[in-house]
Amino acid sequence: MRALQSRLKMLARRAARQSLQWDLSQVTALDHIGAQLLWNAWGKKRPDSLVLTRQQKDFFKRLEDAGPLSLPPPPPRRRLLIVIYDWARVGLDHLSGFVALLGQFILDFNRMVRTPRRAPWKEISANIYHIGFQALGITAIVGFLIGVVLSFLSAQQLHTFGGDIYLVNILGMSIIRELGPLLAAILVAGRSGSAITAQLGVMRVTQELDAMEVMGLPHGFRLILPRVIALLIAMPLLVIWTDAIALLGGMTAAQLQLGLSPTYFLQQLPGAVPLPNYLIGLGKGAVFGGLIALVACHFGLRIEPNTESLGQGTTTSVVSAITIVILADAVFAILFSGVGF
Repeated sequence: MRALQSRLKMLARRAARQSLQWDLSQVTALDHIGAQLLWNAWGKKRPDSLVLTRQQKDFFKRLEDAGPLSLPPPPPRRRLLIVIYDWARVGLDHLSGFVALLGQFILDFNRMVRTPRRAPWKEISANIYHIGFQALGITAIVGFLIGVVLSFLSAQQLHTFGGDIYLVNILGMSIIRELGPLLAAILVAGRSGSAITAQLGVMRVTQELDAMEVMGLPHGFRLILPRVIALLIAMPLLVIWTDAIALLGGMTAAQLQLGLSPTYFLQQLPGAVPLPNYLIGLGKGAVFGGLIALVACHFGLRIEPNTESLGQGTTTSVVSAITIVILADAVFAILFSGVGF
């Protein structure tokens, strides 16, 4: 590198001498990079005495026509109010699109109820299998580990104060009412929500959505309705499954840490967790499932026909779905704060 720099400096010093005559006709190979190096050494203009071949003349003619190169000016700094306005405008656009999607789903559901023979039952069944059945494994593993960790941490604190028998109350209320539905929703949002967005995005990239419009097949009835109904059905079942496996993990840890037998745990659980808490958990599951499906379909239909938009839309869909699920859980906690205690 140093040798090259020194040679370029020597070339520039010689090019500054007006009396030199340049003859490149004996040069058998000269590419654009070499021509650019000579052009820069000449001060970006031809010397007075220069002999070139026809091909070399083309190189330097293009360099002459290109003119001086300059970097684009830096973008102007955006003011805070403009940034807030842009965020608000994008947020309102997504909100209006989500509300329109929800309204279209209600209309399509009403159409399905009135004409059940034309309902996409095969699509609904396939989505229940992919979203619900295939998620049993991951929800079981994560639910069991969460139950074990929660039981170990709670048992240590309760044993300090001699309140070992209240471990059933803590595990039952926290898992059945809060952690079970929320954990299942987050896993489904990351697993199935991203898959739904990616599926619709790929259909946009491959122009399948445009082909459906040309054929007169509505997107809402054939693509959105089956996925939303499938999640509305599968999520409460996944919540029951996650609750049971998480309680099994907590039961196992309670027996190892405090010596509480599974029989005692199962006998105390119905009294520790009233039935309304279980119903609230199932209701959360259904609401979370519908929200995840609608958010995933909303971002999937907004993907542009390019790979960059596909990746960005899928990421935004998962983040938005998890955020909305947590907000909905907070709303549930406020609305039903006096129920089930």
